[in-house]
Amino acid sequence: MGTAWGEGWTLLVCVAAVCLISADGRRLRQPRCPIGCSCTKDNALCENVRSVPHTFPTDVVSLSFVKSGFNEISAGSFVHTPALQLLLFTANSFDFIDEDAFLGLPHLEYLFIENNRIESISPFAFRGLKTLIHLSLAYNNLETLPKDVFKGMEALTKVDLRGNNLVCDCKLKWLVEWMHQTNATLDQIHCSGPPSHQGRKINDLLPHSFDCITAEFASYQSLKFESISVEAFTFGIDELVVFAQPFAGTCSFLEWDHVEMNFRTFDTIESTSTVVCKPMVINNHLFIIVAQLFGGSHIYKRDVSANKFIKIQDIDILKIRKPNDIETFVIDGESFFIIADSSKAGSTTVYKWNGNGFYSHQSLHPWYRDTDVEYVDISGKPHLILSSSSQRPVVYQWNRGMKGFQRRTDIPDMEDVFSVKHFRVKGELFICLTRFIGDSKVMRWDGAMFKEVQTFPSRGSMVFQPVAIGNWQYAILGSDYSLTQVYQWDTKRGHFVSSQELNIQAPRGFKGKTQIYEHLLIDLSN
Repeated sequence: MGTAWGEGWTLLVCVAAVCLISADGRRLRQPRCPIGCSCTKDNALCENVRSVPHTFPTDVVSLSFVKSGFNEISAGSFVHTPALQLLLFTANSFDFIDEDAFLGLPHLEYLFIENNRIESISPFAFRGLKTLIHLSLAYNNLETLPKDVFKGMEALTKVDLRGNNLVCDCKLKWLVEWMHQTNATLDQIHCSGPPSHQGRKINDLLPHSFDCITAEFASYQSLKFESISVEAFTFGIDELVVFAQPFAGTCSFLEWDHVEMNFRTFDTIESTSTVVCKPMVINNHLFIIVAQLFGGSHIYKRDVSANKFIKIQDIDILKIRKPNDIETFVIDGESFFIIADSSKAGSTTVYKWNGNGFYSHQSLHPWYRDTDVEYVDISGKPHLILSSSSQRPVVYQWNRGMKGFQRRTDIPDMEDVFSVKHFRVKGELFICLTRFIGDSKVMRWDGAMFKEVQTFPSRGSMVFQPVAIGNWQYAILGSDYSLTQVYQWDTKRGHFVSSQELNIQAPRGFKGKTQIYEHLLIDLSN
């Protein structure tokens, strides 16, 4: 009798261990260990499962997935296991973690996602993990992390990112900032790129180690007139621009207003069929060379006491018949300007300041119908590059003994170039050559001649202007027939890449002023 009673009691205890009683008195079956998983009293290990199981024994507080076949950790995958304190994934094939993937785990303290194929993580993947102490994303395929992915995880004391190919660019600047603000520690990891940071320890980087500012061009101020050229210059403490208006017959000057942060009317010079209004500052005196298609060209000087421009000189009409461009420069302390003449009978001419006025110093050549002239320093020596509608661009070099320019070379295979503008990248000299129909080009000086770097299709292009803003180099290719293209210099590739399109009708000139562009700077790390 005693034995039978003891056996029955033993049976009763065993049944009670696997049954629960519901509120209405019905018995509820304790969840079993899922197929593909093995469970002990408080641990579960799943191997080769195709999806995350929804039910585990209620006592399970640690859960591991090994060599599983699901593609991602989707949202709400663990809402049915709220008691978990440790969760581990290793040697699985998934490559993405969705937002709210670990929602409903209020007690989770350890999360190990190691030796998987993860390439990307949702910015809100770890949302809700307020009690997490240790997070490991080691040995995956991560190149970056979304900004503020650790936001709200105030309990974190350890983050492991070893074994990833993290690119320490502007997208990861936030992580460096976070590292200097958090109490959590990170193991030493090295940057896989970009070249400026490659091989460096991310732990050694500082927020100011990143150069994350770029420029985006946007409409800032509209001026209700047409212009064929624009020049930006500084006179004293004033920042000014001057527009040549051939139809209105004026040089229109605007002054930058530092209070209102825009350009306001400053002054005008009345002229006829104006094509260029070129400023030139000599010994704190402002001169304006006004080139006109009809009625000759003239030189004005700013009378500061009278607060107006006064004409001081006419330019020889027999030499300058049809001016198209003006360039100013200084050689050995002496001031010069050159006018490119595009007529059949005129002559591109260099003028020199003699202390009282400008006089003709040298005529480079007649009858070549020059369209543009560019002054450039090549290997420490002054040079001019003339472009023409009747010949290839010609390079002239200054001869200090003769105090004049001599022909040095030309630029082959570039007939019908409308203009040439130069820029420098890390000391190397480049030029932008503009063609109206055909291909505009970027060329690099190799020590003996200019060689082609890049070609750009031109459709109605009359300006291909390099523009430097801070440490960034841009080039703007205008077009009469399509959108104007903005290109940004890619230092790693060694050429321009497409950056932006601008809807500008018949552009004729671009000039940069820092006061305008500083409002258009964008921090790429945000």
